[in-house]
Amino acid sequence: MALTICTRFTDEYQLFEELGKGAFSVVRRCVKISSGQEYAAKIINTKKLSARGFGWSYPLLESVGIERPSSFRSAVRKSSRSPEAGERGQDLPSLETPEYWVTGGELFEDIVAREYYSEADASHCIQQILESVHHCHVNGIVHRDLKPENLLLASKMKGAAVKLADFGLAIEVQGDQQAWFGFAGTPGYLSPEVLRKDPYGKPVDMWACGVILYILLVGYPPFWDEDQHRLYQQIKAGAYDFPSPEWDTVTPEAKDLINKMLTINPSKRITAAEALKHPWICQRSTVASMMHRQETVECLKKFNARRKLKVNNKTNLASSPKDTGPAPALVPMTTTPPPARHHPS
Repeated sequence: MALTICTRFTDEYQLFEELGKGAFSVVRRCVKISSGQEYAAKIINTKKLSARGFGWSYPLLESVGIERPSSFRSAVRKSSRSPEAGERGQDLPSLETPEYWVTGGELFEDIVAREYYSEADASHCIQQILESVHHCHVNGIVHRDLKPENLLLASKMKGAAVKLADFGLAIEVQGDQQAWFGFAGTPGYLSPEVLRKDPYGKPVDMWACGVILYILLVGYPPFWDEDQHRLYQQIKAGAYDFPSPEWDTVTPEAKDLINKMLTINPSKRITAAEALKHPWICQRSTVASMMHRQETVECLKKFNARRKLKVNNKTNLASSPKDTGPAPALVPMTTTPPPARHHPS
C-alpha cells in the first residue's frame, strides 16, 4: 500500500461555524493555525453512516482510499476547498475519532506535472479507479459524484495509488437495485438516467468513469456547453464523438471502452467488473499505445486551470428527500472541446 501520512486534524486546523449540512456530513469553516488561511471542511458523521446501514468495512475503506488502522472507525473526506500549494487535495476527516489525510494531491494535477504521459498511463489510472468503484459496488455503495476533484493520490511518492474521495453523496443499494435516490452529482458527469429522473443505481458511476476516461485521453470532456440545459440535452442524447486530429492516435480499444461506458441505456452499460476485463485494461502492455501525448497534457493544463477558476462559482445540484440541508457545492464544466456530434448508444 502507498505511504499515508497521519496526523490529528485539530492540531493544525481550528473549526468555526457551520456553513452547510447534508444527510451524512456537515461543512464548517476552519482556519489553518500556521497560516491563518480559511477553508471549508467537510466532516462526515461515521456513526450516522453505520446507523443508516452503510456498514463501512476496513477493506472497503482501504480500497477507496480511506486509510485507518483496524482499531479505529474514522473516515476521511475531501475538503470542499483545496488547501494552499503543497497540500492540494488533502482529505479532511470525521472528528469523532483520530483523523488522517492523504497527501498526494489530485491525480489530474499530477499528470500535467509528469515528463511523460501515454495512453498506457491513462489505462493504468482508470484501472485503479475502476478497482475502487468495483469494490464499492460489491459492497453496495454507489459514489454518485465521481469527477477529477475526487481522484486523489495517496502520497507524493512516484507511482502512488489513486484514491477515491468525498463520499458525501454516496448511497447504499441492494444488489442491482434501481430507484430514484434524488438528483445528485456534477453537471458534466451526470448520467442520462439521472437527468431523465429515472430510477438509477451503480451504472451512474460507470457513466462518470467514461467521462473521466475521455478526459484522461484528450484533456477535455465529451459533453460541454455554456448553457446547462443544452449540456444536459447533449448528455441525454449521448452526443459525443472522437474528432480529429487528437483522437486519431488513440487506439480503437480505448474508444471501444469509452463507448461501452457511455452507453445511454444503463442496463446495457458496462459494469466495473466487466471493464476491468476489457483488453485495453487487462492487456495494456500489448494493446495501449505508449506514445507520449503532449497535446493531451497541454489540454489538461487548461482544463485544470479553468475548473479551479470556477471553484468560487459552484452549482449546488444535490437534493434528496432524505437531505436535511444544503448538499455539497458542485463544479460545472468549463473547458471548450470541439463541437460534439451525436453518437449512437
